[in-house]
Amino acid sequence: MEAQTATATRWVIDPTHSEVQFKVKHLMVSTVTGLFTQYEGSLEMAGDDFEGAKIAFSADVASITTGNEQRDGHLKSADFFDAEQFPKLTFISTSMKKTGDDTYELIGDLTMRGVTKPVTLKAEYGGQMQDFYGQTKAGFEVTGTVKRKEFGLMWDGVTEAGGVVVSDDVRLVLNIQVTKQG
Repeated sequence: MEAQTATATRWVIDPTHSEVQFKVKHLMVSTVTGLFTQYEGSLEMAGDDFEGAKIAFSADVASITTGNEQRDGHLKSADFFDAEQFPKLTFISTSMKKTGDDTYELIGDLTMRGVTKPVTLKAEYGGQMQDFYGQTKAGFEVTGTVKRKEFGLMWDGVTEAGGVVVSDDVRLVLNIQVTKQG
């Protein structure tokens, strides 16, 4: 008989109380915010601390919205995400290390448009609370920056004056609430 290992605690994203946003500079003078409305994810941890947790996340690219139907269509097109050919954006963690009382360095593989690259994100732990239904909830704000061109989102526009239309840097801001399972 094999030795028993510690049972992992599994948490799943509560999409009703979470937001998955990105922010990108437009014309280098203002920021456009977009979000994904359809996504799922889980977190598994072995002990009482989130350090070392394993995280899996995916978002449906077709659920992207910026509040502008024409822009959303362009983002879903082959110029950017190519939602038809690459319907999912995914993140699989490789490391979650505690960096402070309530902060973690989250490293993992981000896949967009069929390209997988390692990314480093900051996760700020917001604490735990039991809701009205007796479920244990925990919250995190996850932030970081990725370069869209590294993932094959190559579309570029230049104004007549030579200005960049869309920056390469994309800021990620995820406010995630997870529900403890079992």
